[in-house]
Amino acid sequence: MNKFKTILVATVIGAITLPAFAQAPAPSTPNLDKREANQQRRIDQGVKSGQLTPQEAARLEKRQERLKAHEAKAKSDGVVTPQERARLQSEANRNSRVIAHEKHDRQHVKK
Repeated sequence: MNKFKTILVATVIGAITLPAFAQAPAPSTPNLDKREANQQRRIDQGVKSGQLTPQEAARLEKRQERLKAHEAKAKSDGVVTPQERARLQSEANRNSRVIAHEKHDRQHVKK
């Protein structure tokens, strides 16, 4: 009977304290994630079609990685503030414009 009480007490204590150690859900940026995926598709399509040179594609990939790093930094404290969200969206807007510009300039890969 003593062993049963010990197990019961341990179970109750575990049930009470475990939720306190549970990690809060990570902040999400679903719109930004969709935009990043779309921009990545645009870069890939530009490489495939020859609209982007390897150098242009490398620069665009680097910009995308920088955006991902900034997003990770914004999420690191567990909350993405409206100011951080606006800054990330602004950076994604710039990246989108640069992708469009690079795809439609006169530099192409010769086939």
